[in-house]
Amino acid sequence: MPLVSTFYGIIIYMYFKDNDQHKTPHIHARYGGEKASFDLVTGELLAGSLPPKQTKFVQTWIMLRQEDLATNWDLALNNEQPYRIEPLK
Repeated sequence: MPLVSTFYGIIIYMYFKDNDQHKTPHIHARYGGEKASFDLVTGELLAGSLPPKQTKFVQTWIMLRQEDLATNWDLALNNEQPYRIEPLK
């Protein structure tokens, strides 16, 4: 599970070849003991949960980093290492 970014205690990662479960480009986020998956295009919460404030941070970050996330998604689907993306500041 390649690490993509971390900010405000939130860890963002992508799995290699991870297009079976959600059928849409997505990321996984972890905060404390909670986990969630988010759509890379809309920022929609697909599964799991995070506290409301952290959910908003992740959704904002997705909107700001869409081009980088799309590139990383393609890399991960091809079983290549995604690169680190600038965190939310």
